[in-house]
Amino acid sequence: MKPQPEDERKGDLMRVTYVDEDAGAVFLRLKDGRTAWITGIAAGSLEKNDTILSCDGEWFRVPSEVWPTSHLTSVIREVLEDGTILGESGSALLTLSNPNALTINQNSTVEIDESSAILRVLSKDSIRVRQHPADEETSAASFLVRPDDDGLSFDDFGGYQEVISRAKELIETQFERREELRKIGARPVRGILFTGPPGTGKTHLARIIANQSNANFYDISGPAIVSKWVGDSENLLRRIFEHADKSPSGKSIIFFDEIDSIAESRSGDTHEASRKLVAQFLTLMDGFSNSQNTTIVIAATNRVEALDSALTRPGRFDWEIEFGLPTVLDRIEILKVDARRINCGDDLPISEVAIRTHNWSAARLSSIWTEAALIAAADKRNRVVGEDFAQAFERVARRPERSQQKEKR
Repeated sequence: MKPQPEDERKGDLMRVTYVDEDAGAVFLRLKDGRTAWITGIAAGSLEKNDTILSCDGEWFRVPSEVWPTSHLTSVIREVLEDGTILGESGSALLTLSNPNALTINQNSTVEIDESSAILRVLSKDSIRVRQHPADEETSAASFLVRPDDDGLSFDDFGGYQEVISRAKELIETQFERREELRKIGARPVRGILFTGPPGTGKTHLARIIANQSNANFYDISGPAIVSKWVGDSENLLRRIFEHADKSPSGKSIIFFDEIDSIAESRSGDTHEASRKLVAQFLTLMDGFSNSQNTTIVIAATNRVEALDSALTRPGRFDWEIEFGLPTVLDRIEILKVDARRINCGDDLPISEVAIRTHNWSAARLSSIWTEAALIAAADKRNRVVGEDFAQAFERVARRPERSQQKEKR
């Protein structure tokens, strides 16, 4: 049926979504998203995507251009095992359909219609507008610390002789003797786990290893790579490993502080995003050692029992170096190393203070020097003397020590 030119017709505009010829039924979608159907339709009268106007119990086919179009874009975030496609559009996560069986990949940018059906692929890469400047995509290079920025050496690390010896062995075998290991056929060390209480020098030693080996150093706090955008955390991890693999020096250390914040043990209660992040981390740990470049992952934690067991097995983190609280000899060395950076006198009661600081971390010991410098400056002096040092110790000792406070040295 066709309306006459002089007729004025008002009704509902609809689009055909499915034709069941056997039942003689046609399923329709209205402009506002509602659905409807009509029966008793002769075979071949309507086809999928036809546009009709329903008026007073009758329907009329109208040009497809009449149908209002409001196309959106979406970034493919995940394709689940059951085939469900999750897309990010603005701040919303949508379930998309792929009626035309287009080839799509994670992070592709697609055009969708108002029913969330994928119409075409706009780009193989992610294109989206962030809602706030702080949400801009983080660059892998932003985590890079150049080897000679602070010129640290093992002389800048007091005490812990066994730990330092192990670190030197790492540099010699994994960086300087890498070619010999390849010729032998030995599998190189992929990861090293630094464990121990907060403030015992784990981050400090990782920086020293990077400087002494002339390796690019990626300093990553676990929470810093966790994004509110679905799939961004995994993507950032991949880009960091890829960036490290292209280091001009051929050597890179990727250091993860608070690794337990992104690689906690998976269980039935674990959020899906956390499970995917751990899985991505495991995949990267397994794959990067095939590169010609030397890349080693060093991770620090004071909650080793919380880590996923798949991460701590041999073949991923092969070495574990434990940083206990410093002994009295360690404490003497730590205080002496810090003294080299301070303009101070020779009458400092370092040994006496070391004896009285049982169970103090290296970071807490170092804070004595900060306090002593403040005392000297308040007295308008440019030199720390023994009395300043002793008074500073008393001040620090009176502070409440919070075991969960994560100091960094």
